[in-house]
Amino acid sequence: MSQFYSEDLAYIHDAGFGHVAENASNYLLNVLQQQGIKQGLIVDLGCGSGIFSQRVYAAGYEVFGIDISADFIAIARQRVPQAEFLVESLFTADIPACIAVTAISECLNYLVDENNTTAERIKLFQRIYQALSTGGILLLDLLEPGQNLRVNDRSFKQTEDWAVLVQKEENHQQKQLTRWITTFRKVGELYRRDQEVHLVQLLDGQEIIKELQEIGFQVQVLEGYDHFKFAAGHIGIFAQKF
Repeated sequence: MSQFYSEDLAYIHDAGFGHVAENASNYLLNVLQQQGIKQGLIVDLGCGSGIFSQRVYAAGYEVFGIDISADFIAIARQRVPQAEFLVESLFTADIPACIAVTAISECLNYLVDENNTTAERIKLFQRIYQALSTGGILLLDLLEPGQNLRVNDRSFKQTEDWAVLVQKEENHQQKQLTRWITTFRKVGELYRRDQEVHLVQLLDGQEIIKELQEIGFQVQVLEGYDHFKFAAGHIGIFAQKF
């Protein structure tokens, strides 16, 4: 496995890019409360640094988080020591009986995981369906082809102790997005530089919806989570088992 959310990028993502997880937790908690589901286990696939997990745990739910990044899981365990976390591919992990499963922040798109194939994704959806209780929820978001990038698309963010530069390029023929991520993190009086390259498979949302429906889910498309609205080429899916 290539470098993926190692120590510095995991720290920076946790410190400056938790808004998707925060809004997704607000959305799911509102739905659960509306449906009168006030307790139970939530499985957080691609849990990252545990921002989502912390919020649902604080609301009274049990949490099981899974992520392929050991550095992300280290932060998550510090943030929510009462929850259970596992370093493993979300495509191979067992899914215990639960009331909800989440796969937020486009974790189904990442090709860093060699298990990320169409066949393994469908098997994952089947395991999720079997694990969910009646009325159980699968909440996910993903990136589609057509990212509408600018030429030499770059973004930069800086704080007092870190900075990150991201360059993106879409391969339309292969339906893939490449992100070159350069980080600078202050360690003592100096800054440590690191770089990661993330390859993302852009997925057809309608194909994912069809896969879920064929398994038995009722599906609706989301325009965002709570106050966070998806940009073009980024969609959310709310699937429920009845």
